[in-house]
Amino acid sequence: MNIHAVILAGGSGTRLWPLSRDLHPKQFLRLVNQDTLLQATAKRLCGLGIQSILTICNEQHRFFVAEQLRQIDRPGPIILEPVARNTAPAIALAALATEDDSVLMVVPADHVIEHEAAFTRTVTSAMPLAASGKLVTFGVVPVEANTEYGYVKRGDSQGAGFAVDRFVEKPAMEEAEVYVKSGQYYWNSGMFLFKASRYLEALREHRPDIYAAAESAMTKTTADFDFVRIDAAAFEACPSESVDYAVMENTPDAVVVPMDAGWNDIGSWASLWAVCKKDPGGNALDGDVIVRDSTNSYVRTDERLVAAISVDNLVIVDTKDALLVADKDRVQEVRLIVQRLKSAHRPEWESHREVYRPWGKYDCIDRGERYQVKRICVNPGARLSVQMHYHRAEHWIIVAGTARVTKGEETFLLCENESTFIPAGVRHALENPGKVNLELIEVQSGCYLGEDDIVRFEDVYGRVTAV
Repeated sequence: MNIHAVILAGGSGTRLWPLSRDLHPKQFLRLVNQDTLLQATAKRLCGLGIQSILTICNEQHRFFVAEQLRQIDRPGPIILEPVARNTAPAIALAALATEDDSVLMVVPADHVIEHEAAFTRTVTSAMPLAASGKLVTFGVVPVEANTEYGYVKRGDSQGAGFAVDRFVEKPAMEEAEVYVKSGQYYWNSGMFLFKASRYLEALREHRPDIYAAAESAMTKTTADFDFVRIDAAAFEACPSESVDYAVMENTPDAVVVPMDAGWNDIGSWASLWAVCKKDPGGNALDGDVIVRDSTNSYVRTDERLVAAISVDNLVIVDTKDALLVADKDRVQEVRLIVQRLKSAHRPEWESHREVYRPWGKYDCIDRGERYQVKRICVNPGARLSVQMHYHRAEHWIIVAGTARVTKGEETFLLCENESTFIPAGVRHALENPGKVNLELIEVQSGCYLGEDDIVRFEDVYGRVTAV
């Protein structure tokens, strides 16, 4: 039996703001251990004896996916969604990209599974059901009444699972308590197992409009490094729908297999606190943190020291450009803060001060009316585009490593403690020819310092170039 993993990495949730942002969502963050959630997901799937990993993400996150999978030696095709259309169309793209008789194990990229052996056993037990044509969803055995999850009610026994009686939206607390006490309901995990051909057959029957749009989008694909680009116009015409609504609630072949593996969707700071290691006071601490007489809190800092005295049940998260202090019981209201930031057109809802690019990253460490200072790190072998700016000049000072600089018609090397000046209007490029990171300080000066004042002439990463 050919088994292919499908990782859905297209989310851009902000429930873990200020750490998770629209351009740097939680699946690309290291939250529980040294792996990002995406990396942990890919490693977990390899215990199932899969043939390949196919990842689906949106265009703006493509380099996160490629780089993080490269770091753990889990390469594979990456299908790029030009627009978000929810899970039913995304899974259709994956099914159309694989062999008809293949079994697809579909998982979100941003969940935590504490007991991977139990996860592997549960999925393996469901394989015969998928091979026989059933569409399997995995229902998490609930440990408490929770209003943040949807539920799946089981029916008659079928193999390692049960026929799906019905799906239930997020309930009120009173209903959730009844569900859990009954023993007949599971949390809806968003993980699925089925044949590619069987999923497409069910989608064609129940949502032919989604099937037709996905099929049309996959008829005109182009390869770009590890990326598979689909027909944007065809996919934009596709309805947005979840796989639950489009298929699982309509097919008579839906089966739920119980899973008890320490699952957590990390949907809030309270959820993250629940899975983190804690000190004797019940505090989960990450970074340069000192606490005194404090209990049951989550405290994290990216850089500077954070000290907390006599606090209880708080979430304190300090990033380079934002600080969150919240009651742990009200962290779901973070989304309201994000909405206010977005309405006010503030950048903090969307991106961090430290910005990742396919060639490395930069951090804006100071800014004034006519100047900006960045700390830039270029990965070994990487290079920035050949570009120029109309409104700003740039001074580059090499801090570590070696830079190959193109300035106008000149190309030369710069080493540690050397510098150069790039006047406005001059074509230039920067490359790291070495085997260690290139670090430099860039001082920009001019009347306009926006990132959109970049005219690209050549770019190895396929970004927009000048005409």
